[in-house]
Amino acid sequence: MEKKINDFIIFCIEIFKEENKLTGKEVYDIFEKYGVLKYLHDGYDMLHTQGDKWLMNDINEFLKIRGYKVIF
Repeated sequence: MEKKINDFIIFCIEIFKEENKLTGKEVYDIFEKYGVLKYLHDGYDMLHTQGDKWLMNDINEFLKIRGYKVIF
């Protein structure tokens, strides 16, 4: 199960990276700093069933609430 969760987190990092024109390291650092990695891990059961656009909106909202200036 942990491999599926890790694959999902990598998928989210990749789509966020592409959408925001960042490197994987930059996204990982942002996700770690603002708690997105834990959110994606803990919420895997529900989150992995959603589409790309929904996930990006959800992650952007999560970051915005925590004070990250989201680029739209």
